[in-house]
Amino acid sequence: MNAEYFRENVLPNPLVKNSSLALLCENMISHDNASLSTPHWPPAFSLPRLPNAILMAIGGWNAGHPTDAIELYDVHLDRWSSLTPSLEYPCAYHGTAILNGYIYCLGGFNTFQHFSRVHKFDLVNGTWHEAAPMYHRRCYISVTVLNGRIYAMGGFNGHRRLKEAESYEPMTNQWNMIAPMHVERSDTSCTTFNNKIYICGGFNGIECLQTAEYYTPETNQWTMIAPMIRRRSGIRVIAYASHIYAVGGFDGERRLRSAEAYDPENNSWRNIASMKTKRSNFGIEVIEDRIFVVGGFNGHTTCSNVECYDATSNEWSEIFSFDLNVSASSLCLFYSSSKQSCMGLTTQANNY
Repeated sequence: MNAEYFRENVLPNPLVKNSSLALLCENMISHDNASLSTPHWPPAFSLPRLPNAILMAIGGWNAGHPTDAIELYDVHLDRWSSLTPSLEYPCAYHGTAILNGYIYCLGGFNTFQHFSRVHKFDLVNGTWHEAAPMYHRRCYISVTVLNGRIYAMGGFNGHRRLKEAESYEPMTNQWNMIAPMHVERSDTSCTTFNNKIYICGGFNGIECLQTAEYYTPETNQWTMIAPMIRRRSGIRVIAYASHIYAVGGFDGERRLRSAEAYDPENNSWRNIASMKTKRSNFGIEVIEDRIFVVGGFNGHTTCSNVECYDATSNEWSEIFSFDLNVSASSLCLFYSSSKQSCMGLTTQANNY
């Protein structure tokens, strides 16, 4: 069986084209157009099983109200699908974290209530469970995981912007207060790098912030770093390529396409290429050495487009859209060898 026959007659079969190995086969054919029976090709059963990178977009703001929808993106199949069961309740401006086989959903807002509640989703059997609530109600919350703990920082409790921060121990199902940040921050974002938590920008109730700081768990201390080049609220921050990237947001006048990178070695920021779409309050993750940004608000309406950034080329590429125009969603990423075997849930394919 030659490569041309395989491409035209085998790959289009639905049982084949929806397999993660289809992409691998296409790449192999493009790389070497010789016969599939060539001796240097390994037999099919010896090919490594590629893990699925699954991106989950959870909740958010859609059509003027919070949504309980959960959308999954399979990187290898390049396909979105809707998840059942959905969130326990509609929610936006919340935080998510993945830890020990659970996806945690923290805080948020449903138009009339600011939440301190925490729910976790079991990736094995597909059920939601309630966890201990946080000490503070928090929407516009910032959440991350470091050394087996979940950290919740800043936000808005319905009355004031917060600089208080707390950490969650899953083994005891308990929250503990940690040192407060130097600055009140809501609508901010954080990431972890070199055993520290970096948090940047946000809103203090009066103005959009340019400041940034990091937390060291060993000393329970926050340390201010060089301010960003731009003020950014509704920002998204992520560690990538040994830098801290601050992307998009709102500067008090307009939504931003711009992005910048912080070098911890010399405590300095530099501008990088701007996104194609201006956006705030979007989702962000690193997948296969690229930054993905999903949805958000462009100043007029919620966004459905998704783009990714490659640090090597310093370029953004718009790659697809998904059915749900959403902002204030939260993203998390996990890997599995088989989506069906690791998740006790039902998905409905969306051909976006």
